[in-house]
Amino acid sequence: MGDLFRGLSRLVLFWVLFMYFDPKQIEAEEKHYKWEVKYAFKAPDCYTKLAITINGLSPGPTIDARLGDTIVIELTNRLFLENVLIHWHGIRQYGTPWMDGTEGVTQCPILPGETFVYRYKLDRPGTYLYHGHYGLQKSDGLNGMIWVRLPKGKSEPYSYDVEQGILLTDWYHQTSSQQAVGLSSIPFAWVKEPQSILIQGKGKFNCSTPGIATALCNATSTDCVPYILTVEPGKTYRLRIGSLTSLSALSFEIEGYVEPFTVQNLYIYSGETYSVLIKADQEPSRNYWILTKVVSRNSTTPPGLAILNYAPTGITPPPSTPPQGPLWNDVASRVSQSKQFKALSGHFGAPPLKADRTIVFLNTQNLINGYVRWSINNISFRFPETPYLIAYKKKLAHTFDRSPPPSNYDSSAYDIFSVAKNVIATTRTGIFRLKFGSVIDIILQNANTMTPNNSETHPWHLHGHHFWVLGYGNGKFDMEKDPEKFNSVNPIMKNTVALHPYGWTAIRFVADNPGVWAFHCHIEYHFFLGMFTVFEEGIDRVEKLPDSIMGCVTPKRKKEDNY
Repeated sequence: MGDLFRGLSRLVLFWVLFMYFDPKQIEAEEKHYKWEVKYAFKAPDCYTKLAITINGLSPGPTIDARLGDTIVIELTNRLFLENVLIHWHGIRQYGTPWMDGTEGVTQCPILPGETFVYRYKLDRPGTYLYHGHYGLQKSDGLNGMIWVRLPKGKSEPYSYDVEQGILLTDWYHQTSSQQAVGLSSIPFAWVKEPQSILIQGKGKFNCSTPGIATALCNATSTDCVPYILTVEPGKTYRLRIGSLTSLSALSFEIEGYVEPFTVQNLYIYSGETYSVLIKADQEPSRNYWILTKVVSRNSTTPPGLAILNYAPTGITPPPSTPPQGPLWNDVASRVSQSKQFKALSGHFGAPPLKADRTIVFLNTQNLINGYVRWSINNISFRFPETPYLIAYKKKLAHTFDRSPPPSNYDSSAYDIFSVAKNVIATTRTGIFRLKFGSVIDIILQNANTMTPNNSETHPWHLHGHHFWVLGYGNGKFDMEKDPEKFNSVNPIMKNTVALHPYGWTAIRFVADNPGVWAFHCHIEYHFFLGMFTVFEEGIDRVEKLPDSIMGCVTPKRKKEDNY
C-alpha cells in the first residue's frame, strides 16, 4: 500500500523550521504582483454564478516565495459597488500590522476604483492562505494560497520530487450579498448547506436537480471537469493542502493511500493547512479517486471528487466506486486525530511553562432583539466604524466601547448540553488589552446551540500570531483539573485550531506582536454574526501608520478621547 499520510507525523516541520534561521543571514528578494479584484461569471461546478476573482481567476494566483522575501501587491478594486480587503492568513505581519487586511480592525476598506499597495515580509516558512476579509467575500471565490519556502541553500529534513497545492472550498450558488441579507433579517434566513465542494476550484453539481435554472447549468462545460493530479510512478509528491470553506469541515482522502498512518483520511477545518507526502507506488495502469466530503454536519452536499492520474495512463475516471469517507457525526475520530499531532522532538522549543493570564471563551448561539447571533461569553461582536488600530494610534476612544468584554462565564451555572435562555446576551465593540510580552492561555468552550442536541464545530483563527495547542477535552473545562492534562512538552504550533462539539480546546501564545489582532471563528457565517473578538498588545510600539489605510476615520472628539 501507499502512504498518503506518511508525512503527517512530521507536519510540524512545516510550521516550526523558522526557529533555526537568522533573518539577517537570509538572501531575500522583493516579489511584485499586480492584481485586479473583479467580478466574473464562473461555473466551477457547472452552474454559472457571479464570482469575485483576482485577474479573472478563482482560486487566485499562488504566491510562491521564500522565507525573508518581501511581498508587494498592487491591488485595484474593480467591484463597482463593493469595498474589498484581503487577509494574509497565517502571515504574522510583524512590524506591519496595518497590512493584515481585516475589516474594522487594521485598516479601512479599499473602495471601488481605488488601488492599495500591500507590502509585508514573510518571516516563517510553511503553507498559508489568503482570502477576502470584507463581508462574506471569501464565499464568492476571493481566495488563494501562499507558499513560503526555506531560504536558498537550505533543505527540508525529508525529500520529495514534486510539490502541488490543493485548495479545498465549499461553493454556494447564492452570492455573498444575498446571503448577508438573509443572515441579517427577521425572520432569519440561513444559508443552508453548500451546493458543491470544490477541489482546486473544480466541482460537479447535478444539473438535473429539480427547481434550478437550467439555462445556468451546463453539465458538459469544460469549467467543471474534475481536477486532475498527475503523478509519475516511483516519485514522491508533497501536497500542500489548505481549506478555505465558508461553512464546512471536511475529510480528505486518496483511494488506496491509507497506511501506515492510523486513519484513512485527513480531517481539515476552514483556515487550516497541512503538507503530506505521497509516493506514487500504486498499480500505475489505472487512476484513483481523490475525495473530500463534509463532516460535522448532516449535510446534503455531495462529496467533491478529483482524479489521481498515473502517467502515461489516460485521464479517465477510475474503475472503482469512490470511497465512502467517514461518518459525518464521528466526533470521536476527529478529536482523536486532533490529539495525535505533536511537535517532532528536537525541532521546536516547548512553550512557556505557565500563563500570566487565562481567558475562557464560551461559544454560544443567541437571539438578540429578534436577530440570530453567535457570541462568546454572551457578547456578540459588532464592528466599529473606525478600525481599532487607527482608533488607538489616533486616540479616538469614542469610536468603540471602552470597557473590555468578560474574560470568563459562570461555569457552575451554565449547562453546556442544553439550550440556554441567553437572556443577557448583547452586542458590543469592546476589546481585550493584553500586557505586551505576557503569556496568554485561551480556553475555548463549546456548548449547545439554540437547536436541542446540537453543538457545532468551530475552527478558531488568531491573527498576528502562531500559538501552541495545549490540549482538547470533552465536556466542560475544569479549571482545577484539566490544566494538568496540558501538553507542555511537544505541542504543535498553529494559527487555526478546531473546537469540537460539546468540548474544549486550550491554546497558549505570547503577546509579543505590537498591534491589534482579530481572533474569530473561521466559519464565514459565524464570524459575520458576531463570533469574533480583538486583542490589543504593545500599541505604543507600533510605528506611524501609513496614510493609505485612513479612508474611514471618524472625526476626533477631544473630551472623550483620553484612554
